[in-house]
Amino acid sequence: MLNSLASGRRLALRIILLQLSMAALLGLVFLTQGRREALAAFAGAAIVALGTALLAARTFSGLGGAGLTMGRLMSGMVLKWMAILGGLVAILGQFKLPPLAAITGLVAAYAINLLAFRFKG
Repeated sequence: MLNSLASGRRLALRIILLQLSMAALLGLVFLTQGRREALAAFAGAAIVALGTALLAARTFSGLGGAGLTMGRLMSGMVLKWMAILGGLVAILGQFKLPPLAAITGLVAAYAINLLAFRFKG
C-alpha cells in the first residue's frame, strides 16, 4: 500500500479548500465586470468543489477490497459529474448567468487538481 486512507483524505480536503479559495478569488476578480459575472464565476468553481467533495466522501468512506474500492471510486465519479452537470444546467439554464464567467470558474477550479497533484508536498 503506497498511500494511507488518511493521506488521501488530507489531499482531498486540501484540493477542496483550494478550489473554494479559487472560487472566492474569481468572484472578486469578476466583480469588476458586474455582480452577475462574479456570481457565475464563483458558482462555476464552487460546483467543482462540491463535486470533488462528493467524490472524496464516497471514495474514502471506509476500507474494503479492491473491487469495493473501485466501485466506490466509480460511483463517486458519477456523483461528481452529476453535481457538475446539474450545477451548470442551473447556472446557465435556470439562473441565466453569463456562460463565459461560469466556464472560466469551472476551468480554473479544475486547474487546481493539476497543481495539487504536481506539488503534493
